[in-house]
Amino acid sequence: MDWLTTTHTSSDAPTLRAWQRASGSRLRRWLFTRALCRRAPYVRTIRPQLIELKPTLCRVALAKHRRVHNRLGAVHELAIGNLCELAADMVTEVTIPGALRWIPRGMTIEYLRGAETAVSATARLDKTEWREAELVAVPVSVTDTRGTEVVRAVVSMYVATAT
Repeated sequence: MDWLTTTHTSSDAPTLRAWQRASGSRLRRWLFTRALCRRAPYVRTIRPQLIELKPTLCRVALAKHRRVHNRLGAVHELAIGNLCELAADMVTEVTIPGALRWIPRGMTIEYLRGAETAVSATARLDKTEWREAELVAVPVSVTDTRGTEVVRAVVSMYVATAT
């Protein structure tokens, strides 16, 4: 492959444009997240709150409410795993060029300590050149309200041309 066949990251994804329109208003952010939950119904169970979305970065929050508690009263590990996947999905969606598609292939997750407060997940995808079908690792860090990292995950995304 040479530089002529390299595809660069494009920030004109429809999802990103919709977020940019919605991010200026609390109501529109809530409506955007509701629409996201309709597109991926499993996400609705944790009631996420999208905080920031741009190419290479996504931040999503999860309030500590009874729906996501484990038996010890902390935020359930599977709810945090769900949050990690959502953050990785969204950053991949707005970072890759429009001619490419993605699908999660796996996740490695490390639970560092119990989450006693609300949490936020930050996913980063710093790759800017896309050449061919490949597996891309998307690191996700989850912190509590004190800034303590409670979970570290890597979501493997298979990125390829749309067929």
